[in-house]
Amino acid sequence: MTSALPVGDAYPYLRAASAGIRHHARTLTPRTQYTAAPADRVHLDVLHAHLTALHQLLDQLAEYTRPPHPAASRHLATAHTRLWQAAASVHDAFHLLPVADKPTADTDNGCHPERLPEGPPVLTICQRHLAAGHVVRRKTTPSDLNTPLHGHTTTCSQ
Repeated sequence: MTSALPVGDAYPYLRAASAGIRHHARTLTPRTQYTAAPADRVHLDVLHAHLTALHQLLDQLAEYTRPPHPAASRHLATAHTRLWQAAASVHDAFHLLPVADKPTADTDNGCHPERLPEGPPVLTICQRHLAAGHVVRRKTTPSDLNTPLHGHTTTCSQ
């Protein structure tokens, strides 16, 4: 799925991230119905990080596009809202998955970030989700967040 637009060396990191996701999706495609592994919490955490990074990028693009092209900016703002809904669903799914088996105190040699002097790592999925949620609540109404994508039409004019 390539674009007809000339790409050159523009946005190399974004293109690399898209290629990485396409590669990951291909490797997840099951050869038989028994070879596909279900999502785990680590996988959803990484996916949530990607979605929130895209959410931030769309927020910035909509903001920069608004003055010269308000109609295009409205579409980007709609994509921004839908991406937040996707990130919220991934966050909810994360909490519905079982936690990996925790070792007992006798055989516990694992990592304990809560025991670190500076506290646990900063970007857990919930902290990341809350930070993104603050941005969403400043720029989006609750009714927009709960509205399904209906009545939205896109026409290709060129």
